[in-house]
Amino acid sequence: MPLVRHGDTLSILLTMRTDHLKDHPGQISLPGGRVEPGDAGAAGTALREVHEEIGIAPEQVRVLGYLEPLAVVTGFAVTPVVGWVAAGFELRLDAFEVAEVFEVPLAFLIDEQNLTRTVRTVRGIEARLYEYAFEERRIWGATAQMLKQFIDLIR
Repeated sequence: MPLVRHGDTLSILLTMRTDHLKDHPGQISLPGGRVEPGDAGAAGTALREVHEEIGIAPEQVRVLGYLEPLAVVTGFAVTPVVGWVAAGFELRLDAFEVAEVFEVPLAFLIDEQNLTRTVRTVRGIEARLYEYAFEERRIWGATAQMLKQFIDLIR
C-alpha cells in the first residue's frame, strides 16, 4: 500500500489492471502479487511488485508495517504491506499488467460518506463488499477492504 505526499495531501497509489489479465481484469488494485523464490517475506514481495508494476525502486520505499492478512476469492491470503514512498519518485508502468496509476487522497477514504456496502456475485458466491466511488472509478472487493482496514487503523 504505497503512501505518497504532495504538499499537504496524503494519498495512496492505486493501479487499474489491464483488460486482458486472467485475474481481475480492468479492476482497481494495489500493486502486489505472488511470493517468488528470493523474496524476503511479505515486504520483499511488495517491494519487488511495486518496482515491477509501477517502477518505484525498493530503496524509495520505507516499509511502515503490515495489515491483517485477507483471504481473497482467488484462494490466496494477501498480507498488505504499508510503505512510505520518498518524494521525487517517478512512475514507469508495466504496460502488460497496469493500464494506469492514480492517487486517492486519504481524506477521501476517511470520509465515511464515500464508503458503501454492496452485494455482488463473485465466482458464483453472493458477497457483501465495501465499495468506494472515486471520480469515475469503482474501488471494490479486496482492494476496498484493505483500504478500509488501513483507514480504521489510522482513524
